[in-house]
Amino acid sequence: MQLTKHHGLANDFLVVLDEANGGAVEVDGELARRLCHRRTGIGADGLIRGAIPTGEDRDAGVDLVMHLYNADGSRAEMSGNGIRCLAQAFTRLRGCDQATVVVRTDGGVREVAVRAGTSTESVATVGMGRAQDGPPVPGPLAEELDGRYRTLDLGNPHLVVEVPDPASVDLATEGAWLEQQFPGGVNVEFIAPGVGDDQVTMVVWERGVGITEACGTGACAAAVAAHGWGLVGTPVQVRMPGGTAEVDIGDEIRLTGPAVFVAVIEVDGG
Repeated sequence: MQLTKHHGLANDFLVVLDEANGGAVEVDGELARRLCHRRTGIGADGLIRGAIPTGEDRDAGVDLVMHLYNADGSRAEMSGNGIRCLAQAFTRLRGCDQATVVVRTDGGVREVAVRAGTSTESVATVGMGRAQDGPPVPGPLAEELDGRYRTLDLGNPHLVVEVPDPASVDLATEGAWLEQQFPGGVNVEFIAPGVGDDQVTMVVWERGVGITEACGTGACAAAVAAHGWGLVGTPVQVRMPGGTAEVDIGDEIRLTGPAVFVAVIEVDGG
């Protein structure tokens, strides 16, 4: 089985395309856990299969169907960084410098506009849809949280918490604890206003992964929450440990950031 490895702002993914492997590839949570392990596998935050569309998806002009697994083997609905990596893998396979790739995710259909860059790096803008209200905050947790917070849904659930300094948060402890307070889990973003206008800084605990260097859907959730609180206008520069993404808040949220190709990898046995 052929995989490619990519990252978006150091949020890294293994991508397997049906088209590159001559047909449908069997991908499941156990394979994701094995390949994504940082010590005994290849190492990544997630594993993505780009399936060849069939039926209504094919008729509707969908280019890829995205199946996304977190590093712990759980299924995820959507990833803003992962979908850029998937689109880059697809355009590289097709030999395109730039293209618009239509992707069906578990969170809905998304369009990714990939622009020409270097031989290994592309810039992509993802139409992320509209942010919806997220899961309800359990009553006891609402009493525990200091300051402003908000839950949002970007195809996957998020809890955004404003703090004085995201870098000072004990992310491994607080992020993990907050995720566990929601029955279905939640991605947790700790944010604060940045040093310039229309900027926020953010650290993230991702459901099913843990601490990551960046999160695309999380950046969108952070930008929408900060915008709603009057901290920023639009577009918003979201600064994360792995780098900066731009979020444009309008009728549809648009996320722009890089996708970087790392390697082609052959795996025996699938």
